[in-house]
Amino acid sequence: MFPDAARLIEHYGYGAVALAVGIESLGIPFPGESTLIAAALYAGTTHRMDLALVITAASLGAVVGDNIGFWIGSELGYRLLRRYGRYVHLTDARIKLGQYLFMRHGGKVVFFGRFVAVLRALAALLAGANCMSWPRFLFFNAAGGIVWACAYGGGAYLLGKEIHRLAGPIGIGLAGLAALLVIGGFILLRRHERQLEEEAERAFPGPLRPSRKRR
Repeated sequence: MFPDAARLIEHYGYGAVALAVGIESLGIPFPGESTLIAAALYAGTTHRMDLALVITAASLGAVVGDNIGFWIGSELGYRLLRRYGRYVHLTDARIKLGQYLFMRHGGKVVFFGRFVAVLRALAALLAGANCMSWPRFLFFNAAGGIVWACAYGGGAYLLGKEIHRLAGPIGIGLAGLAALLVIGGFILLRRHERQLEEEAERAFPGPLRPSRKRR
């Protein structure tokens, strides 16, 4: 994966970084993170690229890609939940519960999801489908994208080729931690589902509507 990313960078420079990260942020399997790391390594070893511009390109790609993903989730994901959710036991109460949880915790999902491969591809779609307010999404999305780009780009620039050895274990560790959090959250949700549904109903009284403004 790193050699492929390196070839993209040699040919297309900063645009390759922004495009690769943006495509990955849309939920499409693509080496966005690897391209960022490869670009930072290229900048550190050849000095033909500027690290600040590499980080800027990755941040812009993350924000633009995630916002397109958010729009897709908002325009299509919510409609699909309403139309087909009942076939997978997603009642109106559970859809409203998802919206309520994203209202309370969506910022954390969007920010920290940027650092975990699977969530990096899905967080924006989920936020849109669960009617998270766009200004709030944009704030946490931009913050997460910038911190992620600085951490991975700056780390690769400073650590050099050691990042190849460290990137895998770090990614596996973060994925494992995310899996534990998801499992723990699911167990808590199942135990307190009725109580949370009542809280969601108090927060969003009435029937579900095609579009609903969120705080």
